[in-house]
Amino acid sequence: MRYRIFDKRYKYFYYFDTENGNYIRTGIIDEKGKDTGIDPFMGSFPHLIDIGIMGHCIHGKTGLCIMSGVECYQDGLNIVKDNMSLENFKWIIKQCERKTNQVALGGRGDPDQHENFEEIIKECRKYNIIPSYTTSGLGLTKELAELSKEYCGAVAVSWYRSDHTIKAINRLLEIGVKTSIHYVLANNSIDEAIDRLKNDTFPKGITTLIFLLHKPKGLGSQRNVLKVEDPRVKELMNIIDNKILPFQVGFDSCTVPALHNFTKNILIESIEPCEGARFSCYISDDMIMTPCSFDTERDFGVKLGGENTITKVWNSETFDKFRYQLKHRCPTCKIRKDCMGGCPLMKEIVICNKEEMNLDV
Repeated sequence: MRYRIFDKRYKYFYYFDTENGNYIRTGIIDEKGKDTGIDPFMGSFPHLIDIGIMGHCIHGKTGLCIMSGVECYQDGLNIVKDNMSLENFKWIIKQCERKTNQVALGGRGDPDQHENFEEIIKECRKYNIIPSYTTSGLGLTKELAELSKEYCGAVAVSWYRSDHTIKAINRLLEIGVKTSIHYVLANNSIDEAIDRLKNDTFPKGITTLIFLLHKPKGLGSQRNVLKVEDPRVKELMNIIDNKILPFQVGFDSCTVPALHNFTKNILIESIEPCEGARFSCYISDDMIMTPCSFDTERDFGVKLGGENTITKVWNSETFDKFRYQLKHRCPTCKIRKDCMGGCPLMKEIVICNKEEMNLDV
C-alpha cells in the first residue's frame, strides 16, 4: 500500500510505501503549489514512534549485553519494571492512523518476548502502520520469525558476537524476512567493524548494517565514547565512503556530524540529522513520551494518558525546549541545517572538530 499525506500545518507532502518501507518528504510547498526545496523542520505529528513495550529484560541478569561488549543504555541489568500493557499500546496506536508511518518496538528487552507480541504487531497492521523491532535473537523461535515475516517491515538483530546472533540472523533470512544488523559503534568495537568491513565478514544476505553510536547512558560508560580525533573514526568513514558493499549501510542520526566531517561521496539528501521532536519520539513502557529514547533522565518527558494525547505532548512547551537546541546550535556553520549541532542530550558524542561548533544555547 502506498499513501500520500499533506501536512497542512507545515505545508509539505510525505509519502510512504508499506511494502518496501520507502519514505519520502517534499520540500515546503508554496502558495502556487510548487516545491520550494526548503526542508520542513518538523511534522505536525511524529512519522516514526519508538515504542518501549518492554519494561524489563528476561536476559538482564545473565549480563548478556555486557558479555558481548554492548553496554545497555536502558540498564536492563538492574531495572525491572512491568511491560507496556496491551491496552496502553492500543491507545497509542489508534491515535497514529494516517499520521505515523511506522513504529519501532523496543524498550528494556527483546520485544519479541512481550507477552502480547502477536496482538501488538497485528494491532499495528490494523491501522496500516508498519512495526519493526530489534532483538538479541536469543528467544527468537521459528513461530516468532514467521509472525515477523507476515506482519513486520524488518527485523534487526543486535550484534552480540555469539552463536545465537548468527542463528537468529539465519532463521530470519531463511524465511525471507528483511534482516538488519544493529552494531553499536564504540571504543571497544570500532576495530572489529573496520576489520569486518575490509574483509567482508558480516553475515551474507543481510539487507542493512546499521551503526548505532555508543551513548554514555544507563550502563554505557564514558570510556567507550568515540572522539573526533580518533583516527579509526576517519578510517571507518573512509571505507563507508568508498567501498562497494553487498548490503546497505545506515547510521543513527547521532552519527550525522561524523558523516559530514569525514565523508564526501554520500548523498547529503540521504542524511537526516536528529529527528527527535521533529519527526520522531519515544514512548516508554510507563507511558512517558520523550523526544528520544536516550533521554533516560526524562528531562524532556511528559506523561501520556487522558487528555494528554500524543498530539498535545508533541506540541508542548517541553518538546519545544528540545527543538530550540536543534534550531539554534552552531549558528555560523554553513552546514547547520544539515547537522543541527548533533545530539541535544550529550555534547560528548558530537563527533565534530569544526571551528564553528557551538553547542551552548
